[in-house]
Amino acid sequence: MTRSQMGRARIAAAVMGVLASGMWMSAQAKDYGRGSDRDDKPVHVEMFAPAKGDNVGIGGRGWFVDLALQYETTLDKTGFSDFQITGPAGHNNIAPFPGTFSAGADERLPGVIVLVSTTIVGAMSCQNVADLFNLTGVTNTSTSPDEVELWDTWLVGAANFGVNTESNIYVAVADDLNGDGIYNDAPSVVPDSNGDGMCNAKDLKALGLASNIAKAKFFINQ
Repeated sequence: MTRSQMGRARIAAAVMGVLASGMWMSAQAKDYGRGSDRDDKPVHVEMFAPAKGDNVGIGGRGWFVDLALQYETTLDKTGFSDFQITGPAGHNNIAPFPGTFSAGADERLPGVIVLVSTTIVGAMSCQNVADLFNLTGVTNTSTSPDEVELWDTWLVGAANFGVNTESNIYVAVADDLNGDGIYNDAPSVVPDSNGDGMCNAKDLKALGLASNIAKAKFFINQ
């Protein structure tokens, strides 16, 4: 299956899940390697969308960030707190899986960091926007007790990341910074480690990561 086919299948499953009030449809895909740099860290982040060179959305909205996160640990150590189907305004209070929806660390996956270079809200490029993700679920728990895969998807509903502009996205999982054995330490705002006014992969590495950094340069359509 090509990246495009896989991405379409995942997005279709996500949309159908919302319409069916929680029915999640998925297909396993283990041959990863797009949009990220592999290494030997205990968490691997795979970003299906956006991909390098994509032209996304209309009027700055209607584009996806679509992730798979593989953890070499048990589910309780991933920081995962519950499933979610959420969105803006009243959508974050609707059953069956309501969740918060705002800039900052995600209450459902509190270790995930998502930075978009053209963010125009909060702390701009240093603002973690992971709590804007709409759909979160458990896609695989291996027969081995220390392998877990979660999927996380976000349909961008507002032009908060620029229009008619090139942008960069960086996604990673923060290390166990407080030493409690759980990957739940993503900050709401990433420190600008070198004081250059722009947060990127260098600042993520300076923070401390349990994962690779999945990244892409893409274009947000007018």
